[in-house]
Amino acid sequence: MSLRSLLLLLVGAVIVAFIGVNWVEMTRPTDLSLIFTEIRAPLGLVLLGLMALLSVVFVGLIAYTQGTVLIETRRHAKELSAQRELADKAEASRFTDLRAHLDQEVARLSDVINGHTRETLARVDRAEMGLRDRPVDLEIGRLVQAVESHNRELHARVDRLEMGLREGLSGYTPALPSVQPAALTAASAVATAPAQPQGNDDPVGQAVPR
Repeated sequence: MSLRSLLLLLVGAVIVAFIGVNWVEMTRPTDLSLIFTEIRAPLGLVLLGLMALLSVVFVGLIAYTQGTVLIETRRHAKELSAQRELADKAEASRFTDLRAHLDQEVARLSDVINGHTRETLARVDRAEMGLRDRPVDLEIGRLVQAVESHNRELHARVDRLEMGLREGLSGYTPALPSVQPAALTAASAVATAPAQPQGNDDPVGQAVPR
């Protein structure tokens, strides 16, 4: 039980107790003026009736207010439900459009990927056909022939160099054994002979007898 219900019950109990205690006085007839006329009736019962009528009117107003609020609440609930349905439909429509757009993009990307795949496969096929037409063994053989040709050319050049050295050394006459070494002869010649121009210094020529 709520605090409000408990308070109303307590007030009602106090009123009933007050009426029970003063029942004799409340039922005693009294002259009452109605402005235009006078009547004789118990004042307490008249006031009790008026209070009951006021209570009924108050309860009716409360019920009417609650009914009005309930009707307004239901109306607002219906409007909110309608707006929610519209929002859901609009959201579903947006999701449908987005899905259609995504499907189109996925299809376009699939076409692009398939095109690149076909182009790559075509290039691989062309490369394989080129390798078949031009085997690796032929390339290796060509490289081996080129290396052998360079080796033959290098040997020929070395042979020509050796022949040139032999022809250049064919007229060379070695020094006699009795002749002193060129270094000693040059030293004695420098010590005894006058200085000669630098262009005529030939230790090897001095070592050879004239």
